[in-house]
Amino acid sequence: MPNIEAKQVIVQEIAEKMKNAQGAVVVDYRGLNVEEVTELRKSAREQGIEYKVYKNSMMRFACKEAGLEGLLDVLVGPTGIAFCDSDAVATAKLFDEFAKSHKKLEIKAGVVEGRVIDPAGVKDLAQLPSREELVAKALGGLNAPIAGFANVLNANLKGLVVALNAIAEKQGAPAEA
Repeated sequence: MPNIEAKQVIVQEIAEKMKNAQGAVVVDYRGLNVEEVTELRKSAREQGIEYKVYKNSMMRFACKEAGLEGLLDVLVGPTGIAFCDSDAVATAKLFDEFAKSHKKLEIKAGVVEGRVIDPAGVKDLAQLPSREELVAKALGGLNAPIAGFANVLNANLKGLVVALNAIAEKQGAPAEA
């Protein structure tokens, strides 16, 4: 019986990761050699992405428990799954880029904030800017009006100084800025 209990713990672990992940990507890694899988794992780890291979039967139970029944159809053959708790786009980008350079890696499906997406959806997600890029653009957009306002005020003050200088020169007094 301890074997069943150990499997139940693993199923619980997978289900929790699926529920907590901002994004996940399910892949077929068939045909990749050990060196390529090691490279993939290393790249994932560097970006805060956890890549694991579980038995499909355990994944099926975990998907049902996590409410992700849409993944059940893709859980055939060699299956790996990557989870990222902070950025759904990062996971999609990593696997999309890796699949471009390693044709044997096949993206089966993805999960974004609890919704299952198809391989085309994963590719579309990979085209989006990362979270950091979006935050930088938003802050830049918020900063632009303030910078423009400061430039307008600065231009008015500069114009006033130039006008006062011209008046002072016209009256023959030494100009002070």
